[in-house]
Amino acid sequence: MDFHLQIVALLGSGGLLLLVLELVRRRRLLERYALVWLGSAAALVALSAWAGLLQLLADAIGVAYPPSALFAAAFFFVIALLLHFSVAVSRLADQNKVLAQRLAMTEQRLAHLESGQAARSGDRLSEHPTDPIPQEVP
Repeated sequence: MDFHLQIVALLGSGGLLLLVLELVRRRRLLERYALVWLGSAAALVALSAWAGLLQLLADAIGVAYPPSALFAAAFFFVIALLLHFSVAVSRLADQNKVLAQRLAMTEQRLAHLESGQAARSGDRLSEHPTDPIPQEVP
């Protein structure tokens, strides 16, 4: 790989690694998602810095131009991240549905209890009349 291209790839992947670390530090990215991003960024940094490893990867997947292998590896990590986030979103959608159903059942129980309580307190009022409201004397 050309030295200039290797420097650009190293700066790009190193910048990604620093960005992920900064997002974790600011608590903008959860640790469980950060592990996937950190692994991807670290692999890209290793492939960018170690030309022999990139050549080995290129030979293994049958690519003649090693920077194309780096692009293929980055594409693989993007696909892996998309799959990971799709699984997370699917799980959250299921949890959201269950939570909405539980909330609806809780609201229904509360309304039932309140209507029963209002009916019982209405019965007590009719059994035990309160003091009459004083009238104004003219």
